[in-house]
Amino acid sequence: MTDRDDIRVRKALQGMEFPADRDQVVSYATGRGEDDTRTLAALRALPDRTFSTADDVVDAVPHKPGQG
Repeated sequence: MTDRDDIRVRKALQGMEFPADRDQVVSYATGRGEDDTRTLAALRALPDRTFSTADDVVDAVPHKPGQG
């Protein structure tokens, strides 16, 4: 993940209330109109767990979503 990816993920999650699980994170970003395929792929690649903050989500995003 690059610094630019960090920014995109943070922007997609602006205003989201935590804690939230992966499905809630993806749903929130999609509901806000997020359509950047890289951002959504990164969020969909998150581990299946509960996140306590947006920083927690950013830290958990794989470096190369969909690869590996």
